[in-house]
Amino acid sequence: MNHFDKRNMLGATAPDRRMILKGLAGAATASVMMGPAFAQSAKGEAPDLAKAVADGKLPKLADRLPASPMVVQVDKVGKYGGSMRRGLRGSADHNGILRLIGNQGLVRWNLAFTEVLPNVAEKWTVNDNSTEFTFFLRKGMKWSDGKPFTADDVVFSIEDCVKNSDLYKSVPALLSIASKPVVVTKIDETTVKFTFAGSYALFLEMLATPLGQHPTLFCKHYASQFHPKYNPNVADLVKAANLSSWPDLFRAKNGDIEIPSRWSNPEKPVLDPWVIKEPYTGGATRVVAERNPYFWQVDQAGNQLPYVDRLSFSISQDVESLMLDVISGKLDIQERHIDTLQNKPTLAQNMQKGGYRLVELVASGSQQCQIYLNLTHKDPKIREMFANKEFRQALSLGMNRKEIIDIVYLGQSEPYQAGPRPGHPWYHEKLGRQFTGHEPKQANAILDKLGYDKKDAQGFRLRPDGQKVFFSIDVIPTLYPDCVDCLELIKRHWAEIGVDIKINTIERALYYTRGDNNDHDAAVWPGPGGLDPMLDARDYFAQHPQGTRYAVPWTQWYVSNGKDGQEPPESQKRRMKLFDDARATADLTKRAAIMKELFDLGADSFETIGVCLAVNSFGIVKTNLQNVPQKYPSAWSWPNPGPALPQQFFFS
Repeated sequence: MNHFDKRNMLGATAPDRRMILKGLAGAATASVMMGPAFAQSAKGEAPDLAKAVADGKLPKLADRLPASPMVVQVDKVGKYGGSMRRGLRGSADHNGILRLIGNQGLVRWNLAFTEVLPNVAEKWTVNDNSTEFTFFLRKGMKWSDGKPFTADDVVFSIEDCVKNSDLYKSVPALLSIASKPVVVTKIDETTVKFTFAGSYALFLEMLATPLGQHPTLFCKHYASQFHPKYNPNVADLVKAANLSSWPDLFRAKNGDIEIPSRWSNPEKPVLDPWVIKEPYTGGATRVVAERNPYFWQVDQAGNQLPYVDRLSFSISQDVESLMLDVISGKLDIQERHIDTLQNKPTLAQNMQKGGYRLVELVASGSQQCQIYLNLTHKDPKIREMFANKEFRQALSLGMNRKEIIDIVYLGQSEPYQAGPRPGHPWYHEKLGRQFTGHEPKQANAILDKLGYDKKDAQGFRLRPDGQKVFFSIDVIPTLYPDCVDCLELIKRHWAEIGVDIKINTIERALYYTRGDNNDHDAAVWPGPGGLDPMLDARDYFAQHPQGTRYAVPWTQWYVSNGKDGQEPPESQKRRMKLFDDARATADLTKRAAIMKELFDLGADSFETIGVCLAVNSFGIVKTNLQNVPQKYPSAWSWPNPGPALPQQFFFS
């Protein structure tokens, strides 16, 4: 254990995922720690960089790499060259770029999604109660402009940026514990300490997710010019840019983890394998990123990564265009937007024509199509109806899940509610399986008993106030067409028990606006937390400010420590406390016991209605693109394909 000690392994690994992802171990993910002299013996670099060195335009390779570069044990030592092509959809598909490039946090996931490994930090230590995390950065590491990357950058990113209330309304939950933000201090040029107000055993795992990138996101020598603490004349820059405030200017120049402007400024120094050259801006038809000459990773033969010269992202407006690009051989790696089961037969039939193969993406989610009735609805009559657990049970029993699975998912799933996936050590049968049978007679009896026994001329039930039992369900058809298909069938199933719904197909921005403002009746989304219940617990209690669609105001209460939102019921408050206890617990046996209690409470409350277990999906990879695993996870917490290290993919 040369990069972290045993205590760190307890906090940083997740053996609860190993059983399911056992078959994922494979190429291209093991980092090998080498001695400080390794950079001096590094020998391989791209021909264009070698020419720049020979022409005196670039320092020699040993001077561009850190003393201990991260060594990627690749399956096949690759060759340099080529352009790797991927597709985006429209002007708000920035996470499609993040998933290929933006994987450069202090730590990272291994391929199997079971262990946290060194990345920007070459090692770390954790104190006994998991309140202090000390990271040792790579000596001599540089930003893409050749300037040093040091502890000052990490401190600046958190203390001056993330904790600045003008830039961030509140410190991201990932960097807070016990309602208090982390304190980041510089020990020396390459050592930085994170100190929390309470135990935070889950911190390393959280840091390996996309939302854990803040410590390495903002380059101090560049970003500080847009910050009033460092530039008293920043107002002049704001005016010159025709913007209204310094935070607007800062975001325009530096972006953030999940906003388009992260990829819109070619001048911004980064730690990524490729650097933006043609930016992601309104009206752009493509985005291009070219090799970072100062990238800090090498293969086991001493060749600097990445192998591929550039990334080219074409921008399409619809899935049909992406499908045509795949079939005609114009994309080299793609899963985003095309990975529905309905597309699989077409893509399988055209593999030879398009010159690609299919790779399997292992579902990390719990639920394929989760229905969230808004238990905090603004209309008191609808809120009363939705808040009745027996009403939700009746709706669940009124669904014919077998028909949905056979028609929409081609028989490739099973009825499921929510919870860790079957086979996971934390699998909870009641949480996952209750009320999944098709029992219309029982559903009708429950609804009659609840006082919805009178019906209108069309056979739809009436509430005691005479209004029809009716509500709309928000869904994004461009993002989740399968959920639209599910709802079409559910609409018929529920009509048979006297309940009427409207399938409210809307675009993504409006979906978020309605949810954020608590204006929706109900909404659907794939339920996460199947392999990573600690990393995304939104369906187990009101935890995610945007994602817990059944009670956004309860979530606001939780994340604001009671200052905003609505006070939730006792069961929710107990689960919030249990989750805080679980993420502070390094002992995995004790953590599992705490989470079982949380799942017990969630099962008893039965707040969301699921359709079926999340289905494995797929992607395409060109047959001549090498070192791409045949199988890897599909998750936001493991932002595929990034943790498979695209910097070591190459064209044969």
